[in-house]
Amino acid sequence: MQMYDQFSLDYDRFVNWNNRLSYELPFLERALAGRPRVLDAACGTGMHALALAQRSFIASGADLSSGMIERARANAAKAGLAVDFHAAGFGELASSFAPGSGKPEFDAVLCLGNSLPHAVGPGALEAALIDFANCLKPGGLLLLQNRNFDAVTAGQQRWMEPQSHREGEREWLFFRFYDFLASGLIQFNVATLTRDGDQPWRQQITTSLLRPLTRADLAAALPAAGFEHIEWFGGLGGEPFDTAASGNLVVLARKA
Repeated sequence: MQMYDQFSLDYDRFVNWNNRLSYELPFLERALAGRPRVLDAACGTGMHALALAQRSFIASGADLSSGMIERARANAAKAGLAVDFHAAGFGELASSFAPGSGKPEFDAVLCLGNSLPHAVGPGALEAALIDFANCLKPGGLLLLQNRNFDAVTAGQQRWMEPQSHREGEREWLFFRFYDFLASGLIQFNVATLTRDGDQPWRQQITTSLLRPLTRADLAAALPAAGFEHIEWFGGLGGEPFDTAASGNLVVLARKA
């Protein structure tokens, strides 16, 4: 989690939240209608959970990165919202939100922003999905948003769109790119460049490993973890999934 602890300081500069939320929230609100209690797993700086809380959902958030959770709590305080944020990763969610013998009873679990592919170790994907199921009521909704790794791996798509940000005289540039490893995993790299006025650029590169989850991977793993009625979309605008062309793979599944 060193990558995300470091990146937490700049993450809200990297993401244009006004644009992102205005695009994603209509689909999220339709999917979550009648499901008031929502857990955002791998919540980052908490902006989805906070946006849902502003819309009368009972939102909670978790992230393995303590730096991200610190930023999420600061964002909640700034917004004047009481959202429960826990430092917890995949496999730890159910025990974190219901310690002891109790069971959490969320109506929905979200895992957005290409977070689930970080479950790279043997059995890690299966453990994460079972943990999601253990957080949900029967019939509860799981909503995943990953990169479309069917297209990424087929085309060896290495680079993603760069992002920029400015505050006064200070500038940020963010470059994201993949290295495809012989093991079948992907090394995810983020290069952050900053400068003040006309001063030289400073740079930092952080990395993390990803498992490039395909539709076939999830189609097999979700029923094994107790999910059914699976739906596939190409993004959080609700567009159909196209294996070759979609930028994302969004999945809705219900706990049996």
